[in-house]
Amino acid sequence: MRDRFKEYLILQGYKTVTPSGKPSTVSDYLKRIDKVCEYEHMTYEVLASNIDHIVSEYDVGGPKEALGKVSHNSVINALRRLQEFSSDR
Repeated sequence: MRDRFKEYLILQGYKTVTPSGKPSTVSDYLKRIDKVCEYEHMTYEVLASNIDHIVSEYDVGGPKEALGKVSHNSVINALRRLQEFSSDR
C-alpha cells in the first residue's frame, strides 16, 4: 500500500526530488506516515482504514494536535493526503 500511496502522490503532482536533487514532498510525506504508523502501532492498511479518526486526532483541537503540527504541519498534511488517497480507492 505504501508504494501505491507514493504513486498517488506523484500522480497528484507532488515532487520526489528538489531541483538540487534532495528528497522532496513525496519522500517527506512517506516518512511522516511511516512515523505515524510506528507511533500508532499500525500498518498502512490499518491506518488507512481508520484514517478519519486518526486525522481528527492529529488535527486542530484533537488530542494529538501537537504531533500533527510537527514540521510546519507536514504530519497532518501527509495524513490528509492519505485520507484523500483512501477515499479515492
